[in-house]
Amino acid sequence: MRILAVAFALAAASSWSAAQTTAPQQPGNDQVIQPQVERREVKLPKYPSKDFEIGGYLGTYAMQNFGSSLVAGVRLGYHISEDIFVQAVYAQTKVSDENFRQILPGGIFAHPEETLTYYNLSAGYNILPGEVFWGRNTAFASALYVIAGIGNTNFIASDKVNHRNRQTINYGAGIRVLFHDRFSVQMDMRQHIFDLDILGQNQSTKNLEWTGGVSFYF
Repeated sequence: MRILAVAFALAAASSWSAAQTTAPQQPGNDQVIQPQVERREVKLPKYPSKDFEIGGYLGTYAMQNFGSSLVAGVRLGYHISEDIFVQAVYAQTKVSDENFRQILPGGIFAHPEETLTYYNLSAGYNILPGEVFWGRNTAFASALYVIAGIGNTNFIASDKVNHRNRQTINYGAGIRVLFHDRFSVQMDMRQHIFDLDILGQNQSTKNLEWTGGVSFYF
């Protein structure tokens, strides 16, 4: 009996070893199909930066000693960041010496009304960005800003020499409301300061300007 038991055990062990040897191997994690994807060049759409600004404005220019008159101008700006921008301005108005002609025969100017032009380069800073609401469901982006710069004022008087190209400092504040991402309305208050020799005495004049205008961004 012992011999039969040992023989049976050896036969079972031999069968188990043969089964392990001939058992099929399980497939691994290797990917059978390698996809062949042809990459194509994709051109990204070009969106305008809208950092540049061009616009025009109208308003009132109150020149010291000469009264107020209509002023019109154009501006070109570049927004360096969300808060800082630079702006170039050119404008023109009329100046009358009617008040002086009541005292001085012939007045100060060669003609009762002369042209005043100015241009300047200024830097601005948005101090209070926010929103303006129109009704309950509509809001427009806005910004309150301060601005200052330097330029020239061309003021033609009767001698046509002493009152030309006066260096001018300007500073002020304004509010901008964007009704669209490309369109805005602005209101500005600027003070223009330059020296002027009217009756043989050189003095610093302060000339206040109030304007409103529109701008387009590209």
